[in-house]
Amino acid sequence: MIRNFAVALIVLAGLNLAAYGQNENSKDKSLDVRSSVGDLHVGPDGDAKKIGLPLYPGARAKKSDDPDNDSAANLSLLTESFGMKLIVASYVSDDAPEKILNFYRDKLKKYGKVLECHTDKHGGDIESHDDSKDSGKSKELKCDNDSGSGPVNELKVGTEENQRVVSVEPGDSNKGSKFALVYVRTRGKSGEI
Repeated sequence: MIRNFAVALIVLAGLNLAAYGQNENSKDKSLDVRSSVGDLHVGPDGDAKKIGLPLYPGARAKKSDDPDNDSAANLSLLTESFGMKLIVASYVSDDAPEKILNFYRDKLKKYGKVLECHTDKHGGDIESHDDSKDSGKSKELKCDNDSGSGPVNELKVGTEENQRVVSVEPGDSNKGSKFALVYVRTRGKSGEI
């Protein structure tokens, strides 16, 4: 029942944020809901620092042709029975993808063994499962749908429940690079986020 309420709360917050975002004065503001059931934060305030990584030197926030599509997002939902945090930030750089990958390979090492995946599709494969059904064991990350080659390279570190991902691909017209930094953290009844 709490999960159904949480899903309804997320949908309601999303609808409110969409309506809220149409007001030009609220464009860069977040939505925070605190209740006895749980807390919700939705906002465009995701960035490299909140993900726990430095920003690649000279990188710029990715601009979108769609004014309703932000280059960054920060979503967290915390209840007594579970918690989830997702932070995403998209950037562009004039440097080649390999330079960005080399930079982040080194920076991700402080979080554990770095896994490198290659794919043809955008967005990567980020999976996270509720740990309340398992005996508290963290699941290792893996390369799902790894083609062995492809224009999109992903660096992953952590576990399914606590992961950081750097996804890098060539820029438009193969000039420079586009990359996204992602942080995902989930928990069941116990644990902190």
